[in-house]
Amino acid sequence: MAASIPSGKPFGEGGFTYLGVLFLIMLMGMGLASAGELWSTASRRDRERQLLWVGTQYAQALRSYYRSSPGLAQYPKNLEDLLQDERFPNPKHHIRQLYPDPISGGEWILMRGFDGRITGLNSASTDKPLKQADFPAQWSDFTGMASYRDWQFVAEKSFLDGTSGSAKGQSKLPQALQP
Repeated sequence: MAASIPSGKPFGEGGFTYLGVLFLIMLMGMGLASAGELWSTASRRDRERQLLWVGTQYAQALRSYYRSSPGLAQYPKNLEDLLQDERFPNPKHHIRQLYPDPISGGEWILMRGFDGRITGLNSASTDKPLKQADFPAQWSDFTGMASYRDWQFVAEKSFLDGTSGSAKGQSKLPQALQP
């Protein structure tokens, strides 16, 4: 017959600390999950601000290209024409750089006129925007839109009627895009 060796612990107390540690790990996991969700939402809101800023830059550059056309006013054939406008003896720059779509991280969907020239652009993302109201005046049509793809940045809306330069309430350069 096998003899049991006493361990010095009363019977039934084994595993209490283990359950306490498991409960603590569960609480920490829930806390980290909620922190991750908050971080994800904050990151998405920042990308929305970047989308509004970058889209406005493109719309203003398209309008600048159109308004400064020698002779017949026309829009550019491609986005690179906004960087280096060769229609003048000294090339003109309508935008500082070509920005990627902040939401999808890829290419923009280009809106073209009847002549095939670029009149605007929009994001390729079909995600639902977090921002649903309180847009700058020139983008007030974005209120209640179902996806980022519906946010169309067109040259005609890049400035409010009767203003020259930036529209009131235009978002400032996002932190991530500052030189």
